[in-house]
Amino acid sequence: MAPTTAETILLDHGSGGLASQQLISGLFLKYLGNKVLSALEDSAVMDNQPGRLAFTTDSYVVDPIFFPGGDIGTLAVHGTINDLAMRGARPLCLSLGLILEEGLALSDLERVIISIRDASESCGVPIVTGDTKVVPVGKADKIFINTSGIGLVADNVEISTSRAQAGDKIILSGSMGDHGITIMTRRAGIALSGDLRSDSMALHTMVQLLLTGLPPASLHTLRDPTRGGVATCLCEIAGSSGLMLEIEEDCIPVRAEVRAACEILGLDPLYLANEGKCLALVAPDSADQALALMQACPEGAEAAIIGTVIAGAAPAIPGSHGIRPSLAVTAGRVILKTTIGGTRVITPLHGAPLPRIC
Repeated sequence: MAPTTAETILLDHGSGGLASQQLISGLFLKYLGNKVLSALEDSAVMDNQPGRLAFTTDSYVVDPIFFPGGDIGTLAVHGTINDLAMRGARPLCLSLGLILEEGLALSDLERVIISIRDASESCGVPIVTGDTKVVPVGKADKIFINTSGIGLVADNVEISTSRAQAGDKIILSGSMGDHGITIMTRRAGIALSGDLRSDSMALHTMVQLLLTGLPPASLHTLRDPTRGGVATCLCEIAGSSGLMLEIEEDCIPVRAEVRAACEILGLDPLYLANEGKCLALVAPDSADQALALMQACPEGAEAAIIGTVIAGAAPAIPGSHGIRPSLAVTAGRVILKTTIGGTRVITPLHGAPLPRIC
């Protein structure tokens, strides 16, 4: 049975009038209310704090909006917090922008808002400002979310893809591909054995532990491998730093369920999206300490050193007879040492094999 008018989003909810006010007070403030947001001003004013300002924004259009391990609301909170954390920022607050399709069930919207509240509270990062728009049926797909985040970076912290250095160890904070394969199978209605779940989680607490627990300036690069997966993320780091990254296939953590699903569907887990993992490039003499710190956190329990940053050009690819073709590995490239002893060039993701994963 189709939901009644009172149970769905109406265009009137986006008019700015009484229905909008009722939606804000009866739903958003009910779950997200805090001193700053409840004032309902046109912008949030935050107290001055020491450090440099970090600012990020992201939009979320995942389909389906609910999936094992999370939903579009948790993705929005965790993803924006992680973008701040990857620059070494301590997240302070988030904005929340909602684009709702007319006819969206209010029960689904409430479920998403509750997820946003729970994720925000558990992370200690409040929603302090927001906006809602409603579009006619067919002009969106249920719900789109935009979140922006503000954080502070300590004056002595400099983390960037361009700061990778020869000799750095490459650490992956956990198993890869969980989110991407979960969304793909759910979207396609494919039932596979095993516990396929999104890895959506915030990483800022683990990052702050690294920043405070490691010797100064030993943490050079952080990156979360979302769209395009670990492979594309590593290629971006290589391109930005101008160095070669070499990774070991045997060292890369992949859950058995994900590996089996990828084999059935013909996918490479290196290119699948992650929403709760990061790559950390750490000075070699601090790598073991960084690994131990990560493994001591729930977010990094499965962390592993998966490779090394190397300066200069790599040797010729086996089978190339000493000739480096256009795809041969040079500085600024990524190579994979395979389980069977071969060498494979890793390139960025081409095309869109997994639509709307975040």
